[in-house]
Amino acid sequence: MDLSIFEQDICLSKIQDTKYEPQDVLGLIAGEGRLPFLVAAGAKQAGLRVICVGLAETADHDLADEVDVFCRAAIARPGGWIRKLRRHRVTRTIMVGRVSKGRFYTPWRIVRYLPDWRAFRIYYWRLRGKNRQPDSLLCALADELATGGIILENSIMYCKEHLATAGLMTETQLRLSAQSDIEFGWQIVKKLGELDIGQAIAVKEKEVIAVEAIEGTAAMIERAGGLCRSGGWTLIKVSKPQQDMRFDVPCVGPDTIRSLAKNGGKCLVVEAEKTIIIDKPETIKLADKLGISIFGQ
Repeated sequence: MDLSIFEQDICLSKIQDTKYEPQDVLGLIAGEGRLPFLVAAGAKQAGLRVICVGLAETADHDLADEVDVFCRAAIARPGGWIRKLRRHRVTRTIMVGRVSKGRFYTPWRIVRYLPDWRAFRIYYWRLRGKNRQPDSLLCALADELATGGIILENSIMYCKEHLATAGLMTETQLRLSAQSDIEFGWQIVKKLGELDIGQAIAVKEKEVIAVEAIEGTAAMIERAGGLCRSGGWTLIKVSKPQQDMRFDVPCVGPDTIRSLAKNGGKCLVVEAEKTIIIDKPETIKLADKLGISIFGQ
C-alpha cells in the first residue's frame, strides 16, 4: 500500500515557532505545479514565514526548499491540515496547486483516501441539500477550515505580477481568424464555467473543436490537436462568472505553450486580471519563439 496517502506527522522546519507572531506567518496548502512556488516566493518577499502543507503525493518535493516548514498530509483529511498549520501558529492560509479531480473517481476511493471526520462532515453535512460540484465543495471546505481557525485568503495576493493583462502580451500578432474566434467563443466558454463544466474550449473558424471537462486543459489541448490536424486553432481559457479568488484560479504557463505548439494551436486567449501566467516573462518569450500569440480579454 502507498503510505504517502496517509497523514504524516514529520515536518521539515527551518525556524523555531517562538520567533514569530501569527500575523507574520502564512499557511500554504499546496497541490502540484509551479503556482505554490510563486506564492511561497511572493510571501517570503513580503517578509512572511511560510508554513506549507503538501497534499499527499501531489506537491513537489522541491517545495520544501522554498518554505520555512514543510509537512505532508492526506488529501481527504482536512483535520490533519488544520492541526499541522495551527501547530505553527497559522491562521491565514492560501490554497493553490492542482489536485486531479480524477483521483476522486478511482475504485475503492474511500479505502484509498481514508477521509477523516471533517471530510465526512463537509460531504454529508455542509453539502446536504446542495449540489456537490467543485465550487460548492471548495466553499464547504473553506467553511470547515474556518471552524478550525484556518482562514483561506485570496490565492493571488502574493503573485499578482504574474496576472494576465488586457490586450496582446506577445510580439506575435493575432490572426484575423483568431479575432473572430474569440468573439464567437468567449460567451460559450463563460457559460460552460457558469455550469461548472470546464473553463476552456478550442475553437477554429467559429467551430468548437473541444471542450474542457474533468480531464483538464492539458488533456483537452491534446484532444483538440488530434481532432484538428490542420492546426491554426485558438484556445480560450477563462475564470468562472462568479470566480472565488480563494481557489481554482485559471492558470497557464510554459507547458501550455509547448503543448499548443505541438498540437497546432496558434493563439491563447485568457481572462485579464483573473488568470495566472506561470513564470510570465518566460512564458511570453517562449510563445513568441514558437509563434503563438497570447491575448488578454
